[in-house]
Amino acid sequence: MNAGPNSPDRVPGTGAGAGEMSYVYAVGREVPALDGLAARLPGVDGRPLRSVGGGGLCALVSPVPADTFSEQGLTAQMEDLDRLEAVARAHHAVVDAAFAETSVLPMRLATVYLDDTRVADMLVRQRSEFQELLGRLEGHVELGVKVYADPRTAAATAPVSATPSGGGAGRAYLRQRQAQQRDSQDVYRAASELAARAARLAEGVAASRAVHRPQQGQLAVRAGVNVANEAYLVPREHAARLHRAFSALAEGAPGVSIEVTGPWAPYSFATAVVAEGADGGGPR
Repeated sequence: MNAGPNSPDRVPGTGAGAGEMSYVYAVGREVPALDGLAARLPGVDGRPLRSVGGGGLCALVSPVPADTFSEQGLTAQMEDLDRLEAVARAHHAVVDAAFAETSVLPMRLATVYLDDTRVADMLVRQRSEFQELLGRLEGHVELGVKVYADPRTAAATAPVSATPSGGGAGRAYLRQRQAQQRDSQDVYRAASELAARAARLAEGVAASRAVHRPQQGQLAVRAGVNVANEAYLVPREHAARLHRAFSALAEGAPGVSIEVTGPWAPYSFATAVVAEGADGGGPR
């Protein structure tokens, strides 16, 4: 581990070079596995990882340019979807590799400090909070559940009724439009009911549930409308069984689909503890 904040060989303000800041990926207990990971895994933009210790904890950190990760620089990066994806992929790669070795708390994307001394001070200051959360998340993984409603898919599989000619054509068209609207409402209702069934299915198994804002636009990866976007904190030994059960929920439901992701590091249940006093403009 890097030396603690009060160690003789630590000079305040060091760790990040001139014009650089310290980007924090994850926090865990001080274990050799995280030191080894830092020695072989790159961070954002291929910059080298290092471990920073404090309060019996370890943070995985890499240097990033101060101008790019200042509040103004981060705003520009977050508006560039390609750049945002590149940063997110690098961030998640570090977190996932660390989680494969030991329990860690993922930090929110683009959590940065002025230098490693600030990171070490943060670990000491928030030691009790981090240790308590690490204990609660030990042995658990996250499963994501997204439910989509796509009335067009349901309409494509529905039988097509003949439209009479002559004076009845207009009335038939209106009846058909009304039927389509009812079908669309039925699909959204079925999607909402499916999300509720997923929550009931997880009762007694999941330790916690997080409800996120439904994804829209380019963030929604499937056809249709994302009706529900939730995450479940699940004991590792039950994750595969619950994943299969979630995936089977949409069978035989026209126009409704479900996307089950994971098991992942518990992002939705760890990043609520954001390191206090972060110096960058990243998400809080």
